[in-house]
Amino acid sequence: MEGHIVITGATGVIGSEVVRKLVESGRKVVVFARSPQNAAAQVPGAASYVRWDSDMESGEWTAYLDGAYGVIHLAGKPLLDARWTEEHKVACYDSRINGTRSLVKAMSSLGKKPQVFVSSSAIGYYGSFDRCDDTAPLSESAQPGIDFLAKICSDWEREALPAEKLGIRVVLLRTGIVLSTRGGMLQKMMTPFSYFVGGPVGSGNQCLSWLHIDDEVSIILEALDNPAWHGPVNAVSPEPASMKEFAVELGAVMARPALLPVPKIAVQILMGEGAEYAVKGQKVNPGFLKEHNFQFAWPSLHDALADLIAKGI
Repeated sequence: MEGHIVITGATGVIGSEVVRKLVESGRKVVVFARSPQNAAAQVPGAASYVRWDSDMESGEWTAYLDGAYGVIHLAGKPLLDARWTEEHKVACYDSRINGTRSLVKAMSSLGKKPQVFVSSSAIGYYGSFDRCDDTAPLSESAQPGIDFLAKICSDWEREALPAEKLGIRVVLLRTGIVLSTRGGMLQKMMTPFSYFVGGPVGSGNQCLSWLHIDDEVSIILEALDNPAWHGPVNAVSPEPASMKEFAVELGAVMARPALLPVPKIAVQILMGEGAEYAVKGQKVNPGFLKEHNFQFAWPSLHDALADLIAKGI
């Protein structure tokens, strides 16, 4: 097999949509997954399903990188889906750092290396802030933050960059809050709203740099095929919103009030240290996307929420 696309994290909300789009367009896709059988059931249509995990330094999977057109690396243990213990933090860090390192190391020894490596990162790279007006909008040239999430993202990108020395084009996707009714923040917030008890989380002043899942997938596919794309790319919409504004728009779309804020102490009880990040945010500017004339399908928060809820995507 040659000219195929290798993807990790294919069973996630974003990855499954990327695979679906690639398969629909006639591309050959190879899915790397902890359980190839489960991946085949959840994400049909790929050419092959191969056993891979972030702690696997070698194995049969390395052969599937040889001759691939590109690698889309989305895998990483979910950060905010569990209470933060030291064990959870280590697992989140290791899954990203070790997985990226093993992929780059394997690519270094290939006879025919991929042309492009699209590697996940996140806007947590810039650190976390309490209020939307704490900083000016952050572009890709902004310095990294100093908190735990910033360290994960900075080290994550550092592991991906050596692929450039192999002659591989590297795109670092600093993704914001991807909106989908199938997972993530939007799905979690919809439940209390549906019972008329929804509202902003924390103070409501934190900034959310968000993105409709359709635009996230389009960005990934453009990064895969556009040779002008390289380096860090802020994958966020051009219209960040405060948590309070987000809750009001969600309530309007769902025809529900947005009156009952979730206090920080309640988030702390559920998440421990992770609450510090759940009630903070970043105000991020999609500078690279604007410079390269990327056309957002859903630049408006209200329209994005209305579309997602109407379609259930």
